[in-house]
Amino acid sequence: MAITIELPHVGESVVEGTIGKWLKQPGDKVQRYEPLLEVVTDKVTMEVPSPVAGSLLKILAQEGETLPMGAPIAEMESTDSPAPPPSPVLDPPLASQSIHQPAGAAKSAGTTGYLLHDVGPVGPTGSGPADPEDAETTDSAAPAGEAVGKTARHSPAVRRLANEHKVDLALVAGTGMGGRITRDDVLGFINTTPAPVSQPLGQTEAAPIKAEATADEEHILLTPVRRMIAEAMVRSVSQIPHAWSTVEVDVTNLVALRSQVRDDFQRREGVDLTYLPFVIKAVVESLKEHPTLNATWGENKIILKKRMNIGIAVAAPVGLVVPVVHDADRLSIAGLAAAARDLTFRARDNKLTLADVQGGTFTLNNTGALGSTISQPIINHPQAAIMTTEAIQKRAVVRDDAIAIRSMMNLCMSFDHRINDGAESGGFLQAVKSRLESMGPDTAIY
Repeated sequence: MAITIELPHVGESVVEGTIGKWLKQPGDKVQRYEPLLEVVTDKVTMEVPSPVAGSLLKILAQEGETLPMGAPIAEMESTDSPAPPPSPVLDPPLASQSIHQPAGAAKSAGTTGYLLHDVGPVGPTGSGPADPEDAETTDSAAPAGEAVGKTARHSPAVRRLANEHKVDLALVAGTGMGGRITRDDVLGFINTTPAPVSQPLGQTEAAPIKAEATADEEHILLTPVRRMIAEAMVRSVSQIPHAWSTVEVDVTNLVALRSQVRDDFQRREGVDLTYLPFVIKAVVESLKEHPTLNATWGENKIILKKRMNIGIAVAAPVGLVVPVVHDADRLSIAGLAAAARDLTFRARDNKLTLADVQGGTFTLNNTGALGSTISQPIINHPQAAIMTTEAIQKRAVVRDDAIAIRSMMNLCMSFDHRINDGAESGGFLQAVKSRLESMGPDTAIY
């Protein structure tokens, strides 16, 4: 029988995904759980396994197409019963909410997976409405007989496109599953709706200019990951009032400590001991003293995060990714070194999972590896801050009224000025500085 394959719900209810690459083509034989396609969500690419064994009949969603989770993506011929979808891991606030099976689902063996209902939308990075009240306008059910487009929950991409072009979604006919409005529906509405004949005096709107490549230019099409990174950066700088600060740290003793234990650590653990785990350790200990740096903005409240999940910015082949060391405060320096190495290698091999990039509460970026001595990073929305470690340089500095050659490093931090002022951010940087400067022969690695 023919079975419809849907884009499965994953982890923390990611609302949409982009078809990255089909690993099978129509006519190919597919085993159950064999990778069927790659799906791009935010800054990670994941393989979607086939829930049944059989042959691929038809591809319904083309590469590069962005779809809501639960949308049909392919049809397969199979005699197997579809494998039950894995139960999503819900955050505590969502644990009490129910997952409803559509009416008649028990008789419909031709569909794999079910849409989640009454669950607040959560973005690809684990973010969502800061206040439950913010979600009420999209979560309410449509009254009987009313158009789907008027009250249906729309994907972030659809809402963003509608806002940019001032489109009333109630006027757009949805062609997606269950009448859902897609990006193509909005674009089609924009292209087919005539522009206003006249503008109010003094409010002339310039016509969009289509930039064509000339002999002096080359136009590069955006990859799904590049587009998502761009959208995340714009969202951060447009929604978060960034402020910036920097301090200079004398890491001479830290450099000596690492040189002293590096070779032995490499032999015992099979992992190169970089400066990153020492910095992470200093950061998590300092966050305990300055909890408002491990927080998010909630419109009418500041939300302090009890877990310390440290994101590490990594330059992967597909672009910038930020895998997360979860509960970093529970790990030793050796444990942090192993965790950071594992995440970095898997990021560069494009083998991160959604869980690896979700739940971050504070982000670190080692821009010093690129030779940078000072930088102004963009906050990983919706976090409260991001800190960079710059290149370690030997410089002449004054110590005890004498000139000495010391190993110096700058720490730079951008922070959300709604949550923290200069006093809080400065206090945190000074705490990290003090811990790094106090590291020496007696510092515990394990």
